[in-house]
Amino acid sequence: MLQDILLQSNPNIALFSIDDFNMAITNYDKLIIGASIRYGVHNKKVIDFINTHKKELDSIKTAFFSVNLVARKPEKSTPGTNPYVIKFFKSIDWTPTIVEVFAGKLDYKKYPYFDRIMIQFIMWMTKGPTNTNAEIEYTNWEKVKEFGLQLGNM
Repeated sequence: MLQDILLQSNPNIALFSIDDFNMAITNYDKLIIGASIRYGVHNKKVIDFINTHKKELDSIKTAFFSVNLVARKPEKSTPGTNPYVIKFFKSIDWTPTIVEVFAGKLDYKKYPYFDRIMIQFIMWMTKGPTNTNAEIEYTNWEKVKEFGLQLGNM
């Protein structure tokens, strides 16, 4: 959905996995970095990328968004209240132009057995849904749309 919103506002957008990005950052006037939480942390490759390219990132407009199920709780759904986003920015020396956080989707069936059990345990601890047949979309798509519009205007 975010990709669709961005492409509608600007067809000159290129999407890359962190594993595949090998372009000069300064070739772009904007760079958006998104990362999800796995086992309590953002992808180390994203953190390494930011730390390696901080100078270039600071020379252009940038945005960062985090996807994590903790954001399903209204009191933890903003960059200033989401513990994963707060922890992320304490671990790096970078301040993007725009920061956002989205809750994402919980679909137990798509995870391998061990991951499903771990997510179920975390959900039990945080008073979330533990039914392994559950498929729950927590994403606030209006918030995603607003973020996309902000990106178009930055």
